[in-house]
Amino acid sequence: MIIVRRALGIATANVDGPLLGMLGLLLGIGIAVLYSASNESMARVSGQLLNIGVAFAIMWMAAKVPPNHLMRIAVPAYLFGLFLLIGVALFGEVTNGARRWLNIGITRIQPSELMKIAVPMMLAWYFHRFEGDRRLHHYAIATIIVALPAGLILRQPDLGTAILIAASGFYVLFLAGLSWRVIGTLALAALAAGPVVWNLMHGYQRQRILTLLDPSQDPLGAGYHTIQSTIAVGSGGLAGKGWLHGTQSHLDFLPERTTDFIFAVYSEEFGLTGNIILVLLFLALIGRGLVITANAPTTFSRLLAGAVTLGFFTYAFVNMGMVSGILPVVGVPLPLISYGGTSLVTVCLGFGILMSIQTHRKLVQT
Repeated sequence: MIIVRRALGIATANVDGPLLGMLGLLLGIGIAVLYSASNESMARVSGQLLNIGVAFAIMWMAAKVPPNHLMRIAVPAYLFGLFLLIGVALFGEVTNGARRWLNIGITRIQPSELMKIAVPMMLAWYFHRFEGDRRLHHYAIATIIVALPAGLILRQPDLGTAILIAASGFYVLFLAGLSWRVIGTLALAALAAGPVVWNLMHGYQRQRILTLLDPSQDPLGAGYHTIQSTIAVGSGGLAGKGWLHGTQSHLDFLPERTTDFIFAVYSEEFGLTGNIILVLLFLALIGRGLVITANAPTTFSRLLAGAVTLGFFTYAFVNMGMVSGILPVVGVPLPLISYGGTSLVTVCLGFGILMSIQTHRKLVQT
């Protein structure tokens, strides 16, 4: 009995209970929606349960690593990720017109997923190093640190991941004290560069923006995803059609319904009421992350926790926005709900880091 208690104590020593509980609820909702979206395929559900097992194991291991150890590996992780991204650009495999994967013999890896964590870690380390002596050129160098991987990922092309990485970098810059005057100047510069960016974009990316403005211009082509998903979201009404009774998904009108567009299946079957519950759960998870951020004892852990938390918010917001037709379709899954192992592992790795920051804070010398 004593051995069991000690084993249980070691297993739960660095696990944050509120975070784990909310993650469990959201993953449970995800499994239920996936079962419906996949036409009751137990093979699909079993695959996702395996993904959850792997993701939880990585989250548990990350929670055991003290933040000061994370700070030591920040630079090597960033440089290693950048090296892999260059490897993808030179030797990556092309799938469906995109060069995103690198074959390392025993398996294929997608280095852009690593950069979702490595970029905020690198920036948090950088600003921690110059704490108390931050000048404008430090923010300029930090912008380059973000722009290098984001540019390589944009070339693959993978607009959705590039946006997420750029957003996580911006959050660190903002939390590190970047003034509103500089943010406003950068925003104006971005608007001024709009025509140049438009010309640099791939044809399908320009088409997605045009489709956002008017999906009906190509209802059976570029606008099909947006039109079908908005019909599914709207047809759910107040209470939804009921679990396993969504017509848009079960009659095969809805594309990518187990991955990027699973929120449309959820909305159709559980309606506005279900959407409010889901959003409240997301907000509770983000709120817990912000509390951990506010209580973080060092600059490094505070910036990293904030970037992880706000990055998760961006994941959810971009997915719900593109499924609802208010943002372009950029191929971002709904975190903790969509089918898929890669994004789930990345998200849970981020929450493992949050747990580490929360549970190790009393051990950090201030």
